[in-house]
Amino acid sequence: MRAARLPLILLAAAAVLPGKTEKLTAEQRVDLVRSLAAEFGTAKVLIPRSKKPLEMSSRGQYDREEWAFAMSKFGPAARLGDLVQITKLEFKGEKLIVELNHGISGGRRWWHRIQVAGSMNQGTTLGANQATHAPGGTKIALVFGDDGPPASADDLKRMLKPVLDFEQRSATELYLDKIDKKFRDAIESKTVIAGMDKEMVLLSKGKPVRKVRDYKAGIETEDWLYGEPPGDILFVTFENGEVIRIKELHAALGGQVRETPPIER
Repeated sequence: MRAARLPLILLAAAAVLPGKTEKLTAEQRVDLVRSLAAEFGTAKVLIPRSKKPLEMSSRGQYDREEWAFAMSKFGPAARLGDLVQITKLEFKGEKLIVELNHGISGGRRWWHRIQVAGSMNQGTTLGANQATHAPGGTKIALVFGDDGPPASADDLKRMLKPVLDFEQRSATELYLDKIDKKFRDAIESKTVIAGMDKEMVLLSKGKPVRKVRDYKAGIETEDWLYGEPPGDILFVTFENGEVIRIKELHAALGGQVRETPPIER
């Protein structure tokens, strides 16, 4: 009798083991990517560049020797206090790959170095604020272990807290303070309106599923597509880096497409 009850006891114990978390749903994964794509954080430690994603446990532990070796080989991706941007999130088994500043081939953008001179001949660097933009990019592989994957953007920020600080007033917030209120309201409501630039759209909707360029009558346009069939698909059209048109379609199974009325923003 005792032997028969033992498996049931073990199953009950396994059900309440701390730290066990079910796998994320597709909706949770999409929400994580949408919430954190283009988000800024401040480096709390020296973060090396690396071709191979730098492993870090969900409890903040990482192999310091491995990171030091990458530092000696490839140099820094971010120094203490540098701003970094999450440019991609990718789930791979028990790991979440967090790409910073477009990976090892990325880094500080050209507009971070341009200076504009005023009437008093004093220059200011575009994109500059209280912190310095990181010189390079890299990838961090967040290993879940028994804790399970982050269920929300706040969970992921907490897991990354030993190396990245998201609690300070971020570059995203500082940027939102400086732009027109209509664009700030649109970004905060995750919508797109005419007149936005690409940085604004990235902050609002994250990275598009696909980009398509077209050239007609001497004018080049670029469409950013969000969503995949079956379901709603959003087309955001840019001309000279500015949104000129927003269109929504509903793609059903079997290739049928229903166009919604034009969006007036």
